Amino acid sequence: MNTLFGKVLLAAVMTFAIHNNVLAENTPKPPVTAQVNEADFQHHYTDVAGQRIHYVTAGKGEPVLLIPGWPQTWYTWRYVMTGLAAQGYMAIAVDPPGTGFSARPDSGYDTGAVATTLHTMMNQLGYKTYSVVGHDIGMWVGYALAGDYPADIKKIVLTEAVIPGLAPAPGIFVDPEENIFLWHFMFNQVQDLPETLTAGKEREYLNFIFDHWAYRRDRVAAQTYIDAYSSPGGLRAGFAYYRAIPQTIAQNKRRAEKKLTMPVLAIGADHATRDAPQLTMQGRVVNLQGAILSECGHFVTEECPEQLMDVVLPFLRQ
Repeated sequence: MNTLFGKVLLAAVMTFAIHNNVLAENTPKPPVTAQVNEADFQHHYTDVAGQRIHYVTAGKGEPVLLIPGWPQTWYTWRYVMTGLAAQGYMAIAVDPPGTGFSARPDSGYDTGAVATTLHTMMNQLGYKTYSVVGHDIGMWVGYALAGDYPADIKKIVLTEAVIPGLAPAPGIFVDPEENIFLWHFMFNQVQDLPETLTAGKEREYLNFIFDHWAYRRDRVAAQTYIDAYSSPGGLRAGFAYYRAIPQTIAQNKRRAEKKLTMPVLAIGADHATRDAPQLTMQGRVVNLQGAILSECGHFVTEECPEQLMDVVLPFLRQ
């Protein structure tokens, strides 16, 4: 087993064990204290090369593009949006192609294509330069943005993922405790079968993901995402990001030939990837910072938004 994925899998084992530990389950977890002012959110649609893109804004000031991961939508950023707006930033949470209220094209889910779509959107909004925060697959897309448009990305925060083509692939034969965090990579890439098996079972499929990847499960707006991915083409478009992994890997091998020169903050969670995001970026960034959030699972934007903002805001202000 390679060193990087060994760390990720070790974190997975620890998470699985903690989830099944009675003491951990009975430990009181503090409520979310971060605020959400949804009345301040403004919904917008724009056309990018004939493709409808939905995005939501809050605040005024320097722009920060927020890219969600799978299986979530822009809504995962609600706490972060309010926090950024209160600190003088323009928060722009997007539904990337295929997710939420954005169009669901048949192709174009490799990270290079998605990054180009989002960068074009930002330019159309009048933002030549901007910062980026990406979570999960949003971390993949964020890296593509930084690599393909280095002069335009001021700072970037990458959280809770490893990046195809940068991190070595894990082995096929792993322990069940490890596989619980890896099985979907291969399942989601298979053509047609995932759609067949999940049709009418979207709730069960997605709740399995949320149940096993979250530490503070009650904080995740699961029903919002279940509704989004249960609509026609929802899961098919989500699977398409995984089916495009071979293209993304080829692109990332080219991107990795040059180090990122903008400041990069890599964030993991102690009940999920831990330091794997930072390890993924080591040697590929000139100015790299790292953080691990405590008492938090994979869905950091919802499970521990207070801690997340405690590290993101100082980084953006630097």
